Amino acid sequence: MLHSKITGVGMYVPETVVTNHDLSKMMDTSDEWIVERTGIKERRFFKEGEDTVSSMAAKAAAVALERAGKKAEDVDFIVFATLSSDYNFPGSGVLLQRKLPFRQIGAVDIRAQCSGFIYALSVADQYIRTGTYKTILVVGSEVQSNVFEKSDRGRSLAVIFGDGAGAVVLEATEESNKGILTTRLHSDGRFAEELYLEHPGSRRKERFNPDMMENGELLPYMNGKLVFVNALKYFPEVIREALADCNLKDSDIDLLIPHQANARITTAVQKEMKLPDEKVVSNIDRFGNTTAASIPIGLCEAWEQGRIKDGDLIAIAAFGSGFMWASALIRW
Repeated sequence: MLHSKITGVGMYVPETVVTNHDLSKMMDTSDEWIVERTGIKERRFFKEGEDTVSSMAAKAAAVALERAGKKAEDVDFIVFATLSSDYNFPGSGVLLQRKLPFRQIGAVDIRAQCSGFIYALSVADQYIRTGTYKTILVVGSEVQSNVFEKSDRGRSLAVIFGDGAGAVVLEATEESNKGILTTRLHSDGRFAEELYLEHPGSRRKERFNPDMMENGELLPYMNGKLVFVNALKYFPEVIREALADCNLKDSDIDLLIPHQANARITTAVQKEMKLPDEKVVSNIDRFGNTTAASIPIGLCEAWEQGRIKDGDLIAIAAFGSGFMWASALIRW
């Protein structure tokens, strides 16, 4: 029976570091205020003319491919998770496809926001399990620093998000009890407007007009309290669903890599699942919330730091816009 196994990991973050003190010069905020509410101390912002969603993905992908001992020509398919594609259309998958010497392979974009990387991983996993493809590149990449207004009006969201990319190479294997063991995906569209960016959408006759800019309708909206409460509920729940699939328990987890949404959420989930610090990845203090890129960035850093060993059980989980939430278990 075929399984899918991660054989290479890579990441890229822009060079520009933006601290809380930097943001305090643009809006009424402070380092203490941001750290207390989010745990974030700094984040990376892209450089216009140098970094794009697809170019950052290409840099992360090149590292992942090298570590997997593969060339771009070996890849059969691309699954690209992002909410911030370079263009409204086409998606960033094809833009990545042209940046490295890939063959004329298929590329699909996944728009599942904070849960995007796990959704993308599940799609790639099924392609491999069915024997359709043998080697798939899965990426998450975001440029978000330019969608938030760096002002008092946009402060609540502008301090949270950052830019970056992460990638993994997924390959077919016949090793038993290795690779991706299970994925669990959920959504509840009743709450779609509680964390969303409405414009420029297709619901109105005009996708854009000057009034939208003036009224702040081109800015994202988040009901922070509702998102926080639901994240606390669904993070541990969806992880335990995956564990139940495999007849495992919380204590079997060797490393939890949650989507980096808020340090308080990560701490609460860690406490609920009784996991020690060494079993939880948290890098939101340095990168902020990089949405679809946060889990592969965390995975790459953990691997580089030697925190992932052969045979380890890795749990990844996310919750965010949609509402959408997901988890996966990986036997390294």
